[in-house]
Amino acid sequence: MKLGWVAAVALCLAASAAGADDIADKAAVCAACHGEAGVPIDKKIPVIWGQNEGYIYIELRDMKKGARKNEQMTAIVENLSRDDMLAFAAYFAAKPWPVLAQPRAPKADQAHFESMATSAGCVGCHQASYKGAGTQPRLAGQQEAYLEKTMLDFRSGARANNSWMTDLLKTYSPADIAAMARVLAGM
Repeated sequence: MKLGWVAAVALCLAASAAGADDIADKAAVCAACHGEAGVPIDKKIPVIWGQNEGYIYIELRDMKKGARKNEQMTAIVENLSRDDMLAFAAYFAAKPWPVLAQPRAPKADQAHFESMATSAGCVGCHQASYKGAGTQPRLAGQQEAYLEKTMLDFRSGARANNSWMTDLLKTYSPADIAAMARVLAGM
């Protein structure tokens, strides 16, 4: 993971030095971690291909501001302009969501998830299909390990760029969160 991060920073600096003007050239550095065909190299790294444009922009902006902590991404986003972040968001949102072929969760997990999601009103933001919209992220089909880690980070406060999610996820146990991640990943 650390080697991928170092390679990404080196590629980013090289692309900047070379004056890469085309967004596809600039975005190529993202493949070091997020994958050549949109499948991340590590299951704790999010799929960004096909993710909602507004959400990608907000997360890049939050990382640049320091509201969302991510050691690897901080080095990448620190020199991005608002226009760069908007261009990256549009570029990756236009890509097709990759097929990760994650298994469907067991029926017991699905039933438990439905109960939790209904009581929390998850579809109010993430939509009935859990593909999100606008500034809300797609969760359906996202990496299971990433989903679980992210929800646990919200729960603990380690990820603090959405206080509402932190408050909500504190009401769930780690086992509940693991079940949610299995169900969402298998959608």
